[in-house]
Amino acid sequence: MTGKAPLVVVGDALLDRDLTGHADRLAPDAPVPVVADCAERTRPGGAALAAYLAARDGRDVTLVTGLDDGPASRELRRLLEPWLTVVALPTTGGLPEKTRVLAQGRPVVRLDRGSGRVREATDEARAVLRDASAVLVSDYGRGAADALRDELARRPPVVWDPHPRGGPPVPGTRLVTPARSEAHHFAAALAEEAGDAEGGAGARASGSELRTVAHEASALVRHWRVAAVTVTLGARGALLSYGEHPLLVPVTAAHHGDPCGAGDRFAGAAAGLLADGALVGEAVEGAVTAATAFVGAGGAAGLLGPPHADGAPGGGDPAGLIARVRATGGTVVAAGGCFDLLHAGHVGLLQAARRIGDCLVVCVNSDSSVRRRKGGSRPVNPLADRVRVLRALACVDAVAVFDEDTPERLLAELRPDVWVKGGDYAGAELPEAVLLEEWGGQAVLLPYLDGRSSTTLMARAAEGAR
Repeated sequence: MTGKAPLVVVGDALLDRDLTGHADRLAPDAPVPVVADCAERTRPGGAALAAYLAARDGRDVTLVTGLDDGPASRELRRLLEPWLTVVALPTTGGLPEKTRVLAQGRPVVRLDRGSGRVREATDEARAVLRDASAVLVSDYGRGAADALRDELARRPPVVWDPHPRGGPPVPGTRLVTPARSEAHHFAAALAEEAGDAEGGAGARASGSELRTVAHEASALVRHWRVAAVTVTLGARGALLSYGEHPLLVPVTAAHHGDPCGAGDRFAGAAAGLLADGALVGEAVEGAVTAATAFVGAGGAAGLLGPPHADGAPGGGDPAGLIARVRATGGTVVAAGGCFDLLHAGHVGLLQAARRIGDCLVVCVNSDSSVRRRKGGSRPVNPLADRVRVLRALACVDAVAVFDEDTPERLLAELRPDVWVKGGDYAGAELPEAVLLEEWGGQAVLLPYLDGRSSTTLMARAAEGAR
């Protein structure tokens, strides 16, 4: 048990798919890019992503969502069932799928298919809600929230993440989390219903954007009869309103990564914190921090492939990066370690490793892997923080996470040309060396700065504290 409160997520699941390749020419028959050497990865989307991320935080999660018996639903179940409990609602069609085609890490086009909607509630789903201590509604307008609206109204959710195609949150909901564009859509609809021809446009003309957001959030609190509304503002953070005197929660750091899935991360983190007993303001602050770290660690694309352990996404898309480097004849370098307290020895090693080839992928131990190797007091820094610090280094191109004691499985998947270890391993067994020979790779040792280690830093800090 983690000590974290369980969470029930009600909403509309999607299957997200990324086709990641590189584009260096246009098609001869049309002025469109040719995306070559695509690597395909699938991941949970919509309410399924919110539930998945909450479960990866170490929380007991149940997802109530629409699923059919088609291949997309089977794939989604495969991704989810190791992490959480799925309660399926009957649907009228196939699970919605969202496919992004990316070149050099940037979206080129998105393809949507699947028009399935939840047909009706089930006794099992109603029973789950009656027994739930905390509920997050992740409404993507596909009918799950509407089918269970009566049950939700009896015990309002802690968080409702709305969508313009869905219905309003039930009165009494503790926190509603629209994005900026969604809040404006809902507020404009209110103004139109009230016969206010100017509505939000007048507020935008007469004041700042933040004033407009505050005005719209306040109106939504009153109209929806909810305790609070927080409008997510991307890189600016979030604005929290209880009806007046809004609180602006800024981001902890600016990131320019892939924001896909950040809203789901925000809603899930806020719901989990509220379930654990946090105040609304505390939950919003924690959710801003979680969503910021999520984007900084690669966003939803960081979840591609096998799930990383301990709830933190890996950084970037290592497989896509490697495919692009190999397509141009480049050399792929990988290095590994816990990187618990990043110090000069780590930085020097990684900088030297990057100079060997054309990209550097850092393979980092998950929290549970560190605990098995270093003991119960480690790591000092959780995985999400370690990934974020590593990705901030200019010499690091991508980060991948492994949960085993050694990185052989991950290396067999990435197949780097060079595997780097610090000189402190000289004379020790390197099982990775034999593995790299299978595909013509080479393991090498690099000089290491003497006296630099996380253990030494911890001992020095402890000595100074006495």
